[in-house]
Amino acid sequence: MTHFTVVAPPFASHARALEALAGGLLDKGHRVSWIHQADVRPLLADPRIAFHPVGGATHPTGSLAQVWARAASPGGPLGLRRVIADVASATDMLCREGPALLRALGTEAVIADQMEAAGGLLARGLGLPFISVACALPVNRDLRVPLPVMPWGHAHDLRGEQLNAGSARVYDWLMQPHARVIARHARAFGLSGCATLADCLSPLAQISQTTASFDFARMSPPACFHHVGPLRQALDREPALELPVDSGRPFVFASLGTLQGGRFGLFLRIARACRALDAQLLLAHCDRLDAAQAEALRRAGATWVTGFAPQRAALARADAVVSHAGLNTALDALAAGTPVLALPIAFDQPGVAARLVHAGAGLRLWPALAGTAAIEKSLRRLLGEPGFAQRARVLGADVERSGGVARAVGIVEAALREHPSITIRRTSDDALAAAAAGTARLHAA
Repeated sequence: MTHFTVVAPPFASHARALEALAGGLLDKGHRVSWIHQADVRPLLADPRIAFHPVGGATHPTGSLAQVWARAASPGGPLGLRRVIADVASATDMLCREGPALLRALGTEAVIADQMEAAGGLLARGLGLPFISVACALPVNRDLRVPLPVMPWGHAHDLRGEQLNAGSARVYDWLMQPHARVIARHARAFGLSGCATLADCLSPLAQISQTTASFDFARMSPPACFHHVGPLRQALDREPALELPVDSGRPFVFASLGTLQGGRFGLFLRIARACRALDAQLLLAHCDRLDAAQAEALRRAGATWVTGFAPQRAALARADAVVSHAGLNTALDALAAGTPVLALPIAFDQPGVAARLVHAGAGLRLWPALAGTAAIEKSLRRLLGEPGFAQRARVLGADVERSGGVARAVGIVEAALREHPSITIRRTSDDALAAAAAGTARLHAA
């Protein structure tokens, strides 16, 4: 059996998916450790995962809340720079402190979230096999596919390819602080050609939560790239939806995710739109609103307001969902055959929303322009035009067939088993010494 270590961003949506994958590996008898700053520990519910904190000096207990706040509402260019600096700081910390800890743990393979470059850098620098997992939209570069943060669709001609190429240059310019950290640590580990997240992907296996029918078609995906669908724990482990839903009236579920759940004004417009439609509304704000705000939403038209709801059970019962277009929520909605009104805010949400619209399983409004009337009009279409739900059910059938955790575990095990040139071993003293020397020089610089 193999001892895996998970390296991932410190966000709940990523933890949710990777914890499900970790659970599948643990069920097969493997060991799983998880490294990050101490504040990440409460995101993990499975007691079998061995969590090991790092970054006590640079990322002390209590500091993650500020990172989340900046990510939830970056504001203008200065705020965006701070978010990018947070990403770079986490990668720097993990690359500096990771080598010694992976050695001490006896790590034999790494599960590396695509959105955290440190996973691939640490594994390659220490000679460990690793698997890349796309919990968000894949970062793999393809001239026909816009970057995940871009809001438009698949490129069908030269003009589209030029748009994608130009937007990638702008994105890479904005991400220079992170690119410098990646490149400096790559040099310290004796690696070359690393500057972007796409440069840090595994040559063994790349696992994506998307399905082929939901993602945009790629010209030349690597042979090791696999669409497996949502990485989730078994549905019977989640609570049921215990609400007195009236089957004679439309039922709408609204959630803006763990980071964006504090957008009271947007929730207020959603509640008023549902009142105008005489629709029942379950609104989950992920504990981002206070009691007075929750009561105001009830007065505005929300039938139920809660911090957290059993999402998959709510989606299975809902006639439509209003979402920030996070990938986890979008895939869960498709699995339930529920059409989506997407209100993309940040990160890969514009790309997810573009895919929902392209697939015919939802509509998109930009939050700044989503007034009550516009939300009401869009929900009226989703509830009244059966094509949206029909298309969601078609994509949902693909999600159900995609394999999820069980298939992902099989891919991980096969990748390590079928590549005899890569030995699963404890990090050698020489590799550790080289990595430690490189990171020490980097830190001194």
